[in-house]
This record gives sequence, C-alpha cells and structure tokens, in this order.
Amino acid sequence: MPVRKSQSGQVGRGKGFGLGLAVVSAFAFGGSGVAAKPLIEAGLDPLHVVWLRVAGAALVMLPLAVRHRALLRERPALLAGFGLLGVAGVQAFYFASISRIPVGVALLVEYLAPALVLGWVRFVQRRPVTRAAAVGVILAVGGLACVVEVWAGLSFDALGLLLALGAACCQVGYFVLSDQGSDSGERAPDPLGVIAYGLLVGAAVLTVVARPWNMDWAVLAGTADMDGTPVSAGLLLAWIVLIATVVAYVTGVVSVRRLSPQVAGVVACLEAVVATVLAWFLLGEHLSAPQIVGGAVVLAGAFIAQSSAPAKTSLEPVASGGPERELSARGNVA
Repeated sequence: MPVRKSQSGQVGRGKGFGLGLAVVSAFAFGGSGVAAKPLIEAGLDPLHVVWLRVAGAALVMLPLAVRHRALLRERPALLAGFGLLGVAGVQAFYFASISRIPVGVALLVEYLAPALVLGWVRFVQRRPVTRAAAVGVILAVGGLACVVEVWAGLSFDALGLLLALGAACCQVGYFVLSDQGSDSGERAPDPLGVIAYGLLVGAAVLTVVARPWNMDWAVLAGTADMDGTPVSAGLLLAWIVLIATVVAYVTGVVSVRRLSPQVAGVVACLEAVVATVLAWFLLGEHLSAPQIVGGAVVLAGAFIAQSSAPAKTSLEPVASGGPERELSARGNVA
C-alpha cells in the first residue's frame, strides 16, 4: 500500500508537470505568429520565414543530432515521419491553405487535430475514450471557432479547406509520433534526438519548397514594424527560432510523453488563444467580445479533457539523460 501511494503521487506530479510543459509549448508556438508577421510585412515571403525558422532551429539542435546519431539506425521511419509531418507538413499545408481561404477558417480546420487524435485512439488503437474527453474536445473546438471568428469567412475554397485539413492530419502525426515508445515495453527514443532529426528532415524538405536562394536577405539586416515600434528583424528571427521552435518543440514532445496525444492535443488549442492575445497587445489587433468568451471556452475544454485522464497503473522511464530521464506519467483518456 505505501508503494502504491508513492507511485500515485509520482504519477500526479508527473502529470501536472506534463500539463505545464504542454502549456509552455502552446505559449511558445503561439508567439511565433506575432514575431513572424512583422517580418512578412517587411518583405519576406511567408515560406521563407518558415524555412528560416526550421533551418535555424535545426542548426541549434545539430549537436544533439550528432549525439543521438544511433537513432538514424534504430528509428529511421520515426525520424522521417516526424520531420515530414510534425515539422514540414503542418507548416507547409497551413501556409498553402491561407493563400486560398481566410486565416481564421484555416486555423480552425487545423485545430480539428485534437478531435482527429481521439478518432485515431478510438478506431486505430482501439482504446476507449471517455465522454468527458470528447466533451472537452467539442468545447475546445467550439471555443476556437469564436476565437478565430470563423463566421467572418463566408466563402470557402474546396482546395483551401483540403489543404487546411492536411495541416490538421499532419498535426495528428506530430502528436502520435511524439508519443512513440512511451507506453510500450521497448526503450523509448530520446525526444531531443527525435526533435533534432525531425527539424533536419523538415529543413531539407522546406528548402526544396521555399527555395531560400530567392529570399531578400537584406530584410534581416534592418528593422520590422510592430504596431508602430521598430524592432530588429534579427531579434524577431531569434525569437522565432529559439523560443517559438526549439523551446516549443522540446516542451511539446516531452509533454506528450507525460500526458497522452489526445490530452496534449487539446491543450495545444491554447496556441490560438495565446496568438490572439499577443497580437492584441503587440500588434494592436484587438479582441472582440466573442473572442474573449471563446478563449475561456477553450481553456474550459482543455481542463475538462486533461482532468478526465486517469493515471496509469505503472511507471516507465521515458529515456536516459536530460529531461527525458523523468518518469512517464502518461494516462489514457479512456
């Protein structure tokens, strides 16, 4: 009995820490748009900003890729999938979709991913899903519709919607692949190594798509306007690379290991709320009353889904070294 109680306490602390990491990841990802928009308005192509983001982060994580080079032999499919789906796919599909449909509509479709994750868990993994988790997803998606004011886009392009759905499917891949090995008997791949190689793969793919040799590099040497305030373009790029990509991906992947793909997916909906709030204060894009209400609903949905996840009956090590040495407290939203 004392051992069981100790394990339960460790599970609770691990689950709470995982939720905290998921929130940090959502905040970090949410801050990318606020920093990227001034760069785009200064003259950079959106795909070039994406390439700078991923390629820069790949360079930062390169030492970790060298350290975990054994993953190339042990998990080549996982690394390729994470890079193609979780890094290059989400961003490429999203930017392609917003060229054809309103940004708010594209964002809402992309954040159908938590619901799609539940579908994956229920019908592919054949694991049960509680009504509370389903209600949490419905609330989060409904609140997100208010945050992005989906009713503002009244005409939809079929191809644009399909591209946004592609972004959602790639985001499902990000959460599912991030979870690989966390609840099996085999040794889980080091999350930092997976991120490092995922960024390298994503940078390679985006190099072909974005063609950075055509980029106006002079923009990075100047300043960009942030609601009337000139800000160094290099500083904005550093924020995008270090915080909105490196920190965001690291905390995001580790949080999935401690929670579950479906729970982390719902918490990730906070990214849209964070992005909207930051845009209000830093870019002068004010929130409407429905958006404020929607943000509260997203928070409620994320909380309901998270609190519905029971603790696992056992603890497994995630991997050796660094933050991944902590015990996994993944719970099934079952």
